[in-house]
Amino acid sequence: MDKENVLILAMIDPSRKERFHYSINELKALANTAGGVVRHVLTQQLESPHAGHYLGSGKLSEAKTLIDQEELDLVIINDELSPTQLRNITNELEVRVIDRSQLILDIFAYRAKTKEGKLQVELAQLQYLLPRLAGQGTEMSRLGGGIGTRGPGETKLETDRRHIRRRITDVKKRLQQVVEHRNQYRERRKENKAFQLAIVGYTNAGKTTFFNKITTAQALQENQLFATLDPLTRQTRLPSGLQVLISDTVGFIQHLPTTLIAAFRSTLEEVTEADFIIHVVDGSHPDHENHEKTVLSLLKELDADGIPRLTVYNKQDKMTGPFTPTERPSVTTSFLEEEGHNSVLAAVESVLREVWEPYHTYVSAHEGKFLKLLEVNTLIDVREFVEEKDSYIVRGYVDPAHPLRDKLIPKESRDE
Repeated sequence: MDKENVLILAMIDPSRKERFHYSINELKALANTAGGVVRHVLTQQLESPHAGHYLGSGKLSEAKTLIDQEELDLVIINDELSPTQLRNITNELEVRVIDRSQLILDIFAYRAKTKEGKLQVELAQLQYLLPRLAGQGTEMSRLGGGIGTRGPGETKLETDRRHIRRRITDVKKRLQQVVEHRNQYRERRKENKAFQLAIVGYTNAGKTTFFNKITTAQALQENQLFATLDPLTRQTRLPSGLQVLISDTVGFIQHLPTTLIAAFRSTLEEVTEADFIIHVVDGSHPDHENHEKTVLSLLKELDADGIPRLTVYNKQDKMTGPFTPTERPSVTTSFLEEEGHNSVLAAVESVLREVWEPYHTYVSAHEGKFLKLLEVNTLIDVREFVEEKDSYIVRGYVDPAHPLRDKLIPKESRDE
């Protein structure tokens, strides 16, 4: 497929100049992921966006000249436009215009592989496009496909608002069925008392590299934004032998469209249902502190900010100069190094020792099944066979919410 030639239009907020550079680079990466090549970036410094046209008329005239001279295919705006702004800019420039939110939705439409993922993206796109039909209708039907038109955008959305509303209702119903199935699966996992880890982080931080190293999965691993969209869950073991379920989740990003957060809530519930969160950060990225804030803000929005968490600063091999973590507890490593992922798993165990309850028990040599149960469900630090007692001394840590806790820690010792 031929790549589309893209012009980026962006407003520079004087109070946030230092962040603007990172924002533009991220938008370029998003455009590249979607199949575009950014040929030019036009910017204008404004206190706030123009209510009707986003940028001033002089800057739009400059953009129109550039589009005509270089036969550019697409304009991407580095913000979310109102329906009026989108309509006015499209009429002014006479070319396809999409905003940052529509670009992200388009990438999600391309990346979604599962039934649930496709339904969620379609719902988000329909809800996003419904109020913007007046500005997009003619352009979509006249210009055909391209970036920003994948998914439901390929149908003639402008023909009937009622049709779209009916489609939204239909997608919601189908999605609800998928969500109920997912919830049943989660309930089964809870009944089995499986300890659940969720990997979260900004897009392209290295989550899937880590996931592939510690599981047998071969999830898509690319140096692109949103390489992972549909969540994967696999079983693995920590160094002590504790058996866990670990989920790889969709990458977060600044200014994620609100329709997308709402649509993906059921997928992101993998995070809210977790017993422990591993937050992967690209420590070599110059804007990593804002990436962290974005993820932490979304965790708070999902009511998952109270779950025990380890922050992993990845890509140590690319870091220059001294590095100071902003979150605790944390570990700094590189998943490309042989021991990179093992240091993370060891750190997870260290955090669990702080939040779990210590136990000390004897297990008869004839209770092999119970010993195995302790191995896969608790953190064992000591397991020694004592001949005179024909038993094992076992010391370790147990999740306070696990049924085994009542067998390992007698009530009277808990009350002391």
